[in-house]
Amino acid sequence: MKNVLIIGATGQIGTELTMKLRHTYPNGDVVAGYIPGAEPKGELLESGPSHLVDITNPAQIAEAVDKYKVDTIYNLAALLSAVAEAKPQLAWKIGIGGLYNTLEVAREKGCAVFTPSSIGSFGPGTPAVKTPQDTVQRPRTIYGVTKVSGELLSDYYALRFGVDTRSVRFPGLISYVAPPGGGTTDYAVDIYYAAVKGEKFKCPLHAGTFMDMMYMPDALRAAIEIMEADPKRLVHRNSFNIASMSFDPEIIYNKIKEYVPDFEMEYVPDPLRQAIADSWPDSLDDTCAREEWDWQPEYDLDGMTRHMLAHLREKFGIAERKPEVIHV
Repeated sequence: MKNVLIIGATGQIGTELTMKLRHTYPNGDVVAGYIPGAEPKGELLESGPSHLVDITNPAQIAEAVDKYKVDTIYNLAALLSAVAEAKPQLAWKIGIGGLYNTLEVAREKGCAVFTPSSIGSFGPGTPAVKTPQDTVQRPRTIYGVTKVSGELLSDYYALRFGVDTRSVRFPGLISYVAPPGGGTTDYAVDIYYAAVKGEKFKCPLHAGTFMDMMYMPDALRAAIEIMEADPKRLVHRNSFNIASMSFDPEIIYNKIKEYVPDFEMEYVPDPLRQAIADSWPDSLDDTCAREEWDWQPEYDLDGMTRHMLAHLREKFGIAERKPEVIHV
């Protein structure tokens, strides 16, 4: 990769991936593509070029590719799972119509394309524990339908037109940088915010609801490493299972309590998010990613928890609460 366009650069993943790519490729142009009302700000604006790119407008995609001589497109434009259920037509328009536009530009201009898939691409008929790389994918959400369709469409463009399409199936992503935005797994971000702010956390999922999760630094590495991987080693392309950790609300709550002993949580289930979570796998088998491009996560639950709490305290200017010592 030399010159990169990130479509959706001001979103939950895009904000951090754009900065990571700029640090990784300091001698190239890493272009932050944005839509009106979501313009880059601060360091994201000042550290590199930005360009208006609405994924539903193929002319804007082509214009940015031509202007910056882009060779790789990261297509991050999508609605999150719970939001997509409220706006299914828009989810399809962005997720599949937008992907088609991106792939057409890539075919015409000779670009590689990364489009993330998700654990949401699976459904209740999929083996829930250690979900295989190649298995049944029959999701029951529009979010999942767009992800499966996106995998198939990307594979088609690779086979039919030779477009270098690659992808990973992201688990739930946890980050202290971007606030949670309506995803089913976002409770695992909200819970850290509540703990740092000294608030009681209202968990929208039942105890025992296991899902695969990943700390954002590992996810960013995966998105870059898959695009740098030797294509001769890739048996799969769209899309690789990647995994890091799997837990339910009780496990993450008890881990946080090790560092915030007075933290409290109560269960207030959200029927929509619970139904979505119940249709997703408990854990993924990422053997193919490990074998085909040497994927390896760096963070476990304990390391992520210590990192999240420290950075959120710094973000909000909150000192760590020390246990009270009583002298007798």
